[in-house]
Amino acid sequence: MLRHLPNAICVLRILLTVPTVIAISCGEEILALILFTIAAISDGLDGYLAKRNGWTSDLGRILDPIADKVLLVATFLACTWQGLIPVWLAAAAVARDLMLGGGALIYRLWFGPIEGSPSALSKVNTTLQIIVVIMAMLNAAVPVVPSALVVTLTMVTFGTTVLSGIDYTRRFFVSAWARLPAPRSS
Repeated sequence: MLRHLPNAICVLRILLTVPTVIAISCGEEILALILFTIAAISDGLDGYLAKRNGWTSDLGRILDPIADKVLLVATFLACTWQGLIPVWLAAAAVARDLMLGGGALIYRLWFGPIEGSPSALSKVNTTLQIIVVIMAMLNAAVPVVPSALVVTLTMVTFGTTVLSGIDYTRRFFVSAWARLPAPRSS
């Protein structure tokens, strides 16, 4: 029974997205911040439990990235709608996630199962995106983060978002190229 706990935590993260977005949309930044922080912590917790206890599963390998994408895309869009995150950063983050999701689907259909794990750059990017959302909601509730730090973090997050998208695209192409059948000699 406990071996399904990481998957249940992923589902909880998806479910927490709805009240988080509603709270952002209603200007309830503190509530949104609490809900989002719980959801963000759950991302690390489910992975830790799955790896530490050998509770990994095929469902978890699919569910975890979907839960991350749902949470981040929805909160980025809600924060952008409320003017808390720049449109260009949200556009880059959403475009990257759509590209990755579409690329993964095409790869799966044409070449088979996707092997490998998230790159270090992707993990850094996800962490920075989470920090940007937390910082945006915190600053909306109680402006405490200096504007120079906000600008710097936003630019660095944009950079890692773009570089991570390029890296994933490169990895998909290299893997797909390796799976193509060798040409026959005449």
